[in-house]
Amino acid sequence: MRRGTPATGPLQVHIDITNGCNAACVTCWDHSPLLTTPRSNDWKRRRMTLKGFRSILTQLDAMESVNAVVVSGMGDPLTHPHVYEMLGEVKARGWHLTVLSNLVAADIDRLIDVGVDNLLVGVQGATPDTHTAFHPGWNEQHFIRMCRYLRRLGRAGVNTRHVQVISRETADEVVEMVRFGRLFRAERVNFKLAALAEGTEECRVTPAQLAWLDEEGIPQARELAEKLEVHTNLDLFAAQVASARRSQEATTPIEDISCWMGFVYTRITVDREVLYCCNTNVQVGSLDDASFGELWWGERWQQLRERLAAGKYFKGCDRCGKFEQNTKWAARLG
Repeated sequence: MRRGTPATGPLQVHIDITNGCNAACVTCWDHSPLLTTPRSNDWKRRRMTLKGFRSILTQLDAMESVNAVVVSGMGDPLTHPHVYEMLGEVKARGWHLTVLSNLVAADIDRLIDVGVDNLLVGVQGATPDTHTAFHPGWNEQHFIRMCRYLRRLGRAGVNTRHVQVISRETADEVVEMVRFGRLFRAERVNFKLAALAEGTEECRVTPAQLAWLDEEGIPQARELAEKLEVHTNLDLFAAQVASARRSQEATTPIEDISCWMGFVYTRITVDREVLYCCNTNVQVGSLDDASFGELWWGERWQQLRERLAAGKYFKGCDRCGKFEQNTKWAARLG
C-alpha cells in the first residue's frame, strides 16, 4: 500500500450469487419500494450458476492469496437453490467464510452444518413493529422466525453478528439493539447509518434523530454494551453520525482515512462484473473478457488505485460500505 502497487492478490473476495430477494427493505438500492426507477424483473431473476461459481473459485485459487470469501448478493444469498453447495465449495478450500443474509429463507440445519465462520444477519430493529416497518410486506411472523433461527445459531455456537442499518424507522431503537444482541448471543452488533439514493432518501434519519443519537442514544448504547459485555462498532458509528450531522448526504468521512480496498479486496457480481470495492459505480472489468488475474494486475485496476490514493473519489464513496475495513488499514499504515 505504501508503495502504491499490490505485492499479492486480494485477501478477501466478495461474491454475489443472486439478485433475487425475499425482502424489500426500505433503504435498499435494489429492492426498496421507494425506488424512483425500480429494477426490472429480469434483473431480479438473475443468479450465478453453480458451474460459474466454481469457475470463479478456480480463478481465485490461482491467485494464491485469497484466504476469505464473502457470499452475498444484491438480494439474499439464502434464496439461491444451490447456496449450500456453494458454501461447501468455499469451506472445502479452507477459506474463511462470511455470509450476509436476513436469515428468514434459511434452512437453518444446513446453514449450521456447513460451518460458516461469520454470519452477518441483517436484523434491522429490535421489535416486531420496527422490523416490519423496515421490511414492507413482512409481518410479525417473519420477525419471530428470525428470532427462532438466531436462538438456534446461538445454541450451536455459530459466530453471528447483527447488522443494524439505522434509518428513520430504526434510529429510536439503538439502545434496545444492544439488549437484543445480548439476548440472542451476538458476537457483535454492527451499527451502520443507511446509505440512501434513488428515492430511498425518504428513510433518512432526521436532524432531531441525529442529534439524539449523537448526544444521548449512542452514549446510552455504549454504556449498556459495556454493562452487558456486548461487542459493538459504536465508536465508528458515532463517527458516521457526526459526519451526517455535518452533511446528511455523507454517511462516512472517507476523506479522513482514504480507500485501501483495491489492494486487499474485490467484489464480483452475478453478471461476472469485477468491482474495485463494494461500490457498483467503480467497475474494473468483466470475467467474460479477461481472467481475474489479468484484471487484478492490469492497467485499469492500477489506475483506480492511484486515483483513489490521490483522493479523487467516486459517486457513493462518501457512503463507503467498507468504512470499518478502511479505518483498520489506515490505522495499520499510521
